[in-house]
Amino acid sequence: MVKNATAVNSMNGEERHAICNITPESQEDPPTPAPPDSAPPTPPPAGHNDLIYTVEDVPPWYLCLFFGLQHYLTMAGGTVGIPIMVASFLCMAEDDPARSALVSTVLFHSGLVTLLQTTFGIRLPVVQGGDFAYVVPTITLLTSIHPPCAALPLANMTAAAREEEWLGRIRDVQGAIAVASVFQIVLGFSGLVGVLLRFITPLAIAPTVALVGLSLFDVAASKASSHWGISFMTMAFMILFSQYLSRVEVPVPVVARGGRGLSFGRARFFKCFPVLGAVLLSWGVCGVLTALEFFPPGSPARTDAAGDIIRNTPWIFVPYPGQWGWPSVTAAGVVGMLGGAVASMTESIGDYYACAQMAGAPPPPRSAINRGIAVEGLGCLLAGLLGTGNGTTSCSQNIGVISVTKVGSRRVVQFSALILIASGVFGKCGAFFVTIPEPVVAGVFIIMFAMISAVGLSALQDVDLASSRNIFILGYSLFLGLLLPKWLAQHPEALRTGSEAVDQMLRVLLQTPMVVGGVTGGLLDNTIPGTAEERGLTKRNKHLQRGKEEAMQALRSPTSVCYDLPWITPYMRRVSWMRFLPFSPTFDEAGHSSCMSSRCKDEEEQDQDQDDRCFKTSAVTKAKLPTDYRGEKVM
Repeated sequence: MVKNATAVNSMNGEERHAICNITPESQEDPPTPAPPDSAPPTPPPAGHNDLIYTVEDVPPWYLCLFFGLQHYLTMAGGTVGIPIMVASFLCMAEDDPARSALVSTVLFHSGLVTLLQTTFGIRLPVVQGGDFAYVVPTITLLTSIHPPCAALPLANMTAAAREEEWLGRIRDVQGAIAVASVFQIVLGFSGLVGVLLRFITPLAIAPTVALVGLSLFDVAASKASSHWGISFMTMAFMILFSQYLSRVEVPVPVVARGGRGLSFGRARFFKCFPVLGAVLLSWGVCGVLTALEFFPPGSPARTDAAGDIIRNTPWIFVPYPGQWGWPSVTAAGVVGMLGGAVASMTESIGDYYACAQMAGAPPPPRSAINRGIAVEGLGCLLAGLLGTGNGTTSCSQNIGVISVTKVGSRRVVQFSALILIASGVFGKCGAFFVTIPEPVVAGVFIIMFAMISAVGLSALQDVDLASSRNIFILGYSLFLGLLLPKWLAQHPEALRTGSEAVDQMLRVLLQTPMVVGGVTGGLLDNTIPGTAEERGLTKRNKHLQRGKEEAMQALRSPTSVCYDLPWITPYMRRVSWMRFLPFSPTFDEAGHSSCMSSRCKDEEEQDQDQDDRCFKTSAVTKAKLPTDYRGEKVM
């Protein structure tokens, strides 16, 4: 989702773990021997002495299963909401088993991509999940090319005709995501990520991210109107857990230092799991009121509103490419989805740096970041083939789980990936999530969309907001990003170029608020004269340069092996030309950097306005979210 705003490298150990702080009941651990099937934890880097397992450590399998389940529960609440939302724009029936199949496909796909990312990609304990940055262009595509579901005689359609209607829609989404993923794949494997992100400044990031949330207000309001009381109750629970009870500590089982069994500590559970807690509690209240017949028949607040979907869903469901038919590609869909791909990349890069610090790993080198983006592109390609209806990105909230458990092991997240795959194959699990009442989901969406909007504006923390230049760029980008898509949605016939294909492409592009606002902000900020300090680039470039120097030092450290590819890295080191490949662990980062530290310093002294020449790294989103948001992506 949307994440990152303070320089990650400036966070100390106390700040990093204050998010969901967990403290042991006793500071002394009994000298019990380590379990025979566990590997002794390696000494963590400085500042990570409170970590029990770092990224390269392998806890016992039962601890991997326990902590992997915690990662699963953390990301599932937000991830399953995306296919539920998309399904309503696909014109699926409420009791259609395809709804549960869509949720199962998303879970199955998230598990596969997480395994790929932790094994061959960035190789950090990063969980991959759905991304709301892809929801906005998806909705725009479905509402601009296809007629609205309300305008169709769905009640009079046969089951076969209705199925063909939503199948045609999801194939268009599949094709757009699959083709847009090629853009990510090329940027990752070619190492051009940094070149692209060089022009994505804070004044481009802020309207892009903020408009993701602002543009979805009507969708959230429409769903909440099905029962405002339940929606407000869900929001109240989320606010209570995440704000008022955020410092309340509850007893939880934790691993003793050195991995010597389990003990009990105290953790800020409510701050780390506000979404999960609010959904379960509201869901339970709806279940009780449904049993008492408080809601009238057919009310969306009833837990049985989905009918016999659980009974009609098969026990075993194995997603496969082309299960909805092969993707259909439209230029309009691809152009709109590219905006989601760019937003997703900037999100994930910031998460890589945050996760490295949380897990006790050195800063990721350029080669690891390039592989991470490339694998995300491959994940989006797989999403297009499987038909998830969404792309993939790293889940920021799971980084906060590391601060709770003090376990940054890669193996734990790989166990979580296996749980995701298993829950995707277990068809009843997807059907179970579909039975969440619509107003409960709407309450979660309202809070999440509001947080996304605020997170986007937090990217301006280093920008001079006393400057009339910056005020103009920000205000104009936000207002145009809301005005133009809204007007075109009401007057689609205004675009007449003489070519239906061009009309569709422009319609989707100009009806996507994040594209309109982001492009406007980026274009104005990169063309209107302004100093680097005024634009918020001075502090960012210093953080980026420092991060590059730390990454170069880490490459000479024994702990840098965490970014080596399994099995093949020793062979790659023997081939001299492999150091020219931007995704190779042996990539000569110093020899291929076009802006060395000394040169950046000289340019800054000669002309402060040209500081952004030093922006050759892909860590743009290190200045994207508040520090304490590191583990709570949109709550």
